[in-house]
Amino acid sequence: MNPPRVLVSFRFAEKAESYLAALRAAGIDPVPCQAGSVAAVHEVQGLVLTGGGDILPAYYGQEPAPELGDVDRERDAFELGLITMADSADVPTLAICRGVQLLNVHRGGTLVQHLPQSARHRRTDTPKSQAVHAVRIEAGSILNGIMGREPQVNSRHHQAVDRVGSGLAVVARDAEDGVIEAVEDPSRRFLVGVQWHPEDQAPVDEAQRRLFEAFAAALRGEAR
Repeated sequence: MNPPRVLVSFRFAEKAESYLAALRAAGIDPVPCQAGSVAAVHEVQGLVLTGGGDILPAYYGQEPAPELGDVDRERDAFELGLITMADSADVPTLAICRGVQLLNVHRGGTLVQHLPQSARHRRTDTPKSQAVHAVRIEAGSILNGIMGREPQVNSRHHQAVDRVGSGLAVVARDAEDGVIEAVEDPSRRFLVGVQWHPEDQAPVDEAQRRLFEAFAAALRGEAR
């Protein structure tokens, strides 16, 4: 049986490698797709939304805050289109970091443009594979069944989900400050978004590997 194929959306090729490696290790065939290129969700079995810069606040009805970083209008529009196609066809989707924020915006939610405690979440002084804080996952959630109750995660973001979008359930928060760290849509075959970077931890952390393995199982149509 051929491995399931997933579209992996990104802006810079050099930043996509860790995502591609984690997917391949889980038995998935990633199809790299740079923002702005031609993409066909119907030709693959899944979608991965990767990390990157800030999202244009106009998409969620706000003016830019002074702390807003660089935005990429082309990428925002491109990936919002991918999410629309994936939603309409119930394509299994894994959204990571910026990806979970964009997913929330797509569903009508808003973002915290700058976390006042962002130093805790935007760590640049540790290796990317090293965990820096715990998250508490809701009992009974899809993510809980995959990763357990309180995995240790890394953190490299200064924005976060604020008002939660339609159909999404908050399933994980930072164990200390309560920042939203994961959402999912239980009505979908597989739609999970996490604020941390499991692709960087997967080589050294079994819980993070299980997330990619569960995604692969969903791509193959296996019941969870």
